Amino acid sequence: MSITPPRSDGQLEQWCIADEQTPDGELQAALDWACGKGGADCRMIQVNQPCYLPNTVRDHASYAFNNYFQKFKHNGGSCYFRGAAIITELDPSHNSCHYEFLP
Repeated sequence: MSITPPRSDGQLEQWCIADEQTPDGELQAALDWACGKGGADCRMIQVNQPCYLPNTVRDHASYAFNNYFQKFKHNGGSCYFRGAAIITELDPSHNSCHYEFLP
């Protein structure tokens, strides 16, 4: 008989965002991968969508990185993107742009 410990309610909320020190060229390559082969849902960073503005590579990469991370973190996905991303515990959502968090 095995005893399963109770789940902790104190789980940290974590989001995956672009590292401010990563050059735009590296961010763009990682963004292209995340929205392509990576399988992130990047519809919200398209023109006229809630997360299009601010229209910067860094902001778009942050949204895509987080979408990928939340979607795949329990199936081997990470917040690395060749060193272009970092974990934050501060919700990066802004205005009508909601960054998803999945426990």
